[in-house]
Amino acid sequence: MAEENWHFRAEIPGDTVDAATVRRILRSAFDTPHEAELVDALRGGPAWLPGLSMLAETPEGEPVAYVLLSRCHIASAEALALAPCATVPERQGGGVGTALIRAALDAARTEGEGTVVVLGHPTYYPRFGFRPCADFGVTPPPGHDWPTEAFLALALDDRPVPAGAVRYPEPFGL
Repeated sequence: MAEENWHFRAEIPGDTVDAATVRRILRSAFDTPHEAELVDALRGGPAWLPGLSMLAETPEGEPVAYVLLSRCHIASAEALALAPCATVPERQGGGVGTALIRAALDAARTEGEGTVVVLGHPTYYPRFGFRPCADFGVTPPPGHDWPTEAFLALALDDRPVPAGAVRYPEPFGL
C-alpha cells in the first residue's frame, strides 16, 4: 500500500476507544507491556501534547500504527521525545511507520516545536534527518551512557538545537 493511502490523525483526548487502540498496537508490536504503560502514564500529564499522539489508519479506518512525541527538556529548553512508535506486526515493513513519523514531525513543526530527540535504531532515524546528539552537544540524562550512534536529535526548523543533558518526563524513569 502506498504511503498516500494512509490516514494520519491525532489521538482524540479522553477517548477511551483511542486509548485502548493505542494499547493494542503497542502490545502487538512489543514483547512487554512497558511501552503501553509508558503512554498510559504520560497521557494527561504535563508532558502530554494531545496533537502529537498520532495514529495511522488504513483507508478502511483500521488503526495500524502509533507514534508519540512528548515534552522533554534539553537543559532548560523545551524539546520533544519521540517514543514510543509502533506498527502492528502484519503491517511492518510496508512504510506506514515511516509515513506516520513524517506526519508527526510535520505536526510538531506546525505546532512551532524546534527539536526532537530519540533513542533508536541508528540506521532508521537518519532518513528523517536525525543526527547523533553529540553533534549538537546534547547528552543523555545523568547516569546514562547510551551509544552515540543511537541517541539522535533533529532540528525541526532553523533554530539551533540546544546543548545540554536531556531530561525526560518522570514516567520514562530516567
